[in-house]
Amino acid sequence: YPSEFLMQKISEDNQIPVHLHVSVSLQYVAGLKGRALVEFFHSNIAEVENEELRHLMWSSVLFYKTPNVEVMACVLLSTKAIYFLLDDSFIHADEHQSDFWNKENSDCENSSFHLSCCFVLKLNDLQSVNVGLFDQYFRITGHSADHIVTCLTRDSYNTHTFIQQLMAVLSLLARTPSPEPVDKDFYSEFGSKNTGKMENYELIHSSRVKFIYPNEEEIGDLAFLVAEKMDGLTSLPSLNILLYVLAFQVNHSEGSAQNTSSLQAKTLILTSSDLFLFDEDYISYPLPEFAKEPPKRDKYQLADGRRIRDLDRVLMGYQTYPQALTFVFDDVQNQDLMQNLTLDHFGE
Repeated sequence: YPSEFLMQKISEDNQIPVHLHVSVSLQYVAGLKGRALVEFFHSNIAEVENEELRHLMWSSVLFYKTPNVEVMACVLLSTKAIYFLLDDSFIHADEHQSDFWNKENSDCENSSFHLSCCFVLKLNDLQSVNVGLFDQYFRITGHSADHIVTCLTRDSYNTHTFIQQLMAVLSLLARTPSPEPVDKDFYSEFGSKNTGKMENYELIHSSRVKFIYPNEEEIGDLAFLVAEKMDGLTSLPSLNILLYVLAFQVNHSEGSAQNTSSLQAKTLILTSSDLFLFDEDYISYPLPEFAKEPPKRDKYQLADGRRIRDLDRVLMGYQTYPQALTFVFDDVQNQDLMQNLTLDHFGE
């Protein structure tokens, strides 16, 4: 059994985010604490008798084969593998997944059993971990398209904690370490003396797993893309990205019984002059080595964009977390009326 401290930590982490709905089977898992949780892991999930449960995290996940289906998962990290305990509803969400999961329709669908499917990624198959911008998500890559998973933590603390725990567990693996670089300091390893710019920050763990962090060019590319969407109203040098955060857009649908709200995953980007919502592809970029062709859609697709100067008020919800914000904009038909008048009036 793990130490009392570790069991207490895992019990505290075993909480489903309040804004996401899960099936009865996962609610059962979330109700387990302490030794009951560890025993559940060993009797139902663990593949090897002597593996230890080291970390637990609840997160939305995306699979490379099904990039449009975001599903809630309980992520369990042991000394042998990463386990993703998923809703059974995920299997029926997309007809293209039947080959991926190879799951027969079981006879107990209409009985009192609540099924969960478990996706296993062995630590020995792990090749690289890509950390997203501002630690909002991370992508785990194995040796094939079936072994690529993105965890949308939407929380830098959860991302950082998981990466730390993963590095600690990987250190226990008996792999031949990579040869150490000879007499290279940080600047010669990661910096280019010609441009002075940082190259991709890539940390190769002793287990030969690469941990890849975003470099400054990624922010530059994003700023260029945002400036492009602004129809050239702002010059690129003066454009600053102040905030990048993975959020949900709330769409209220008024039903007959009660008003329900659906959450749509969006990337919110705030600049010094505008507020943007993007649909972002979190799973396909950067391209894995075995990819034969580029993804069908761009990494960022503009969903909505408004000028800050048209912002009338911001309404804040009173709940603690997650915080709901409502942005109310002035609906001005001809936004550039004053600008055009000024140009006509003063001529050249």
